[in-house]
Amino acid sequence: MRGVVLYGPPASGKSTVTAALTALDPRFVLLRKLKAGIPRGSEYEFVSFERLVELRNSGRLLVESHRYGNAYAVDRRQVEQITEAGQIPVVHVGNIPDIRRLAAFGPWLAVLLWVSREACEQRSRQRGDGDTAQRLRAWDETLADLDAHDDGLFACRFQTDEIAPAKVARLMAWVFADQQPTAFGHRAGPVELYHA
Repeated sequence: MRGVVLYGPPASGKSTVTAALTALDPRFVLLRKLKAGIPRGSEYEFVSFERLVELRNSGRLLVESHRYGNAYAVDRRQVEQITEAGQIPVVHVGNIPDIRRLAAFGPWLAVLLWVSREACEQRSRQRGDGDTAQRLRAWDETLADLDAHDDGLFACRFQTDEIAPAKVARLMAWVFADQQPTAFGHRAGPVELYHA
């Protein structure tokens, strides 16, 4: 299996869960997505829009998305470097079609992290986001994306306002180790929603 894809609305805990997963097993490594635009956030490798075009034209970008006036992309070379080092990339992805594009590059464990809209707003305000209204629009877009494209894609789902990040990390690591790869990277069967 190539790695783990975390999907969910803003403030659903992708960064927190990734940190817990890395603390549990250091083989799991956050893949720092490329970001062109506002140089904010510690989880990105910042590039110019021109550099992003160069990488796109050379076939290096596995997925690319645009949100908040920025462009975000997953670089094929970064994935290869992490896996060749014997580590497991953890990628944060903002839409389901991009998860499916990653599948063309090998099987990934797709994990849904969910949080209520109210909790999304509360968490956004608590962490001092200056664009909470945009985050809530993104929450609405994520729900619409799920309604349009979710057909058993996710190997597991976690309601992150009801379960501790450390427990999510333990369950994800267990599921990752237990998966038998299929065309998309997980066994066929029912998807479970893990609560506290």
